[in-house]
Amino acid sequence: MLYMVIERFKTPGALEVYRRARDEGRLMPDGLEYVSSWVDLGFTTCFQLMKTENEVLFETWASRWQDLVEFEIIPVQTSAEAMEVIASRL
Repeated sequence: MLYMVIERFKTPGALEVYRRARDEGRLMPDGLEYVSSWVDLGFTTCFQLMKTENEVLFETWASRWQDLVEFEIIPVQTSAEAMEVIASRL
């Protein structure tokens, strides 16, 4: 299953987030997969596409970043998957 993770950087901000990522990695438990990400131009928010079959793994991962990041985790589907689901209703 795919998830859009919206990370809002807390004070002191992106610098500390990127420093930890550089020094310690993404700190993801096995079974949680990073797909891709985008960061706003002001370095306040990161949008990550992630994949897992076990949503509980987000709790472990988020706890490792909670001092620097506020998380919103949203289950999503691809546009192709959405079209397939909704096609019969069109």
